Amino acid sequence: MTDPLLAEAIGTFKALLAEAGAAGDPDPTAMTLATADAKGRPSARTVLLKHVDEQGFVFYTNFDSRKGRQLAANPQAALLFLWKTLREQVQAKIEGTVEPVTAAEADAYFASRPRESQIGAWASLQSQTLDSRETFEARIAEFTAKFDGGPVARPPHWSGFRVVPEMIELWYGAKYRLHERQRYARVDGRWTKRMLYP
Repeated sequence: MTDPLLAEAIGTFKALLAEAGAAGDPDPTAMTLATADAKGRPSARTVLLKHVDEQGFVFYTNFDSRKGRQLAANPQAALLFLWKTLREQVQAKIEGTVEPVTAAEADAYFASRPRESQIGAWASLQSQTLDSRETFEARIAEFTAKFDGGPVARPPHWSGFRVVPEMIELWYGAKYRLHERQRYARVDGRWTKRMLYP
């Protein structure tokens, strides 16, 4: 059974996500993903949210990429959404543990991607050094030919991660920096809610 405060947090997040899209945000699913390696050295990049429910926040990537390697070594992450077109700006911050999605989930999402993106998942040695654009174009042509006339299988190194939230904070911007912050956090297995000073 879902904790009612977690359900409230996720429901509010989904409503804000839809509101940001309606307000003209060009890509409301864009989120900053922060990870750290085994030594605690952080890095951040923008990825796209592909699914959210009470189980967590899902994105997809190459497991051999820098973020994939970091998450394998240190399965913790933070997410940040910034919706500038929404009211006086709204942010959503999520922190939690990270787990891989199931093969069935990854297969279903991969099958929904444009064919060119599917080919790209095979052709890109993500985060590795590339000597020239021509090399990449040659790899794209190689895998285009390999899968010509048939479906593109999901690469074994390409799948998704789910950030299982331990904290969800909704930050509502206001004039004069008199913002409103609502923080939901899991404490001793149960969700709590409190307001923070801006």
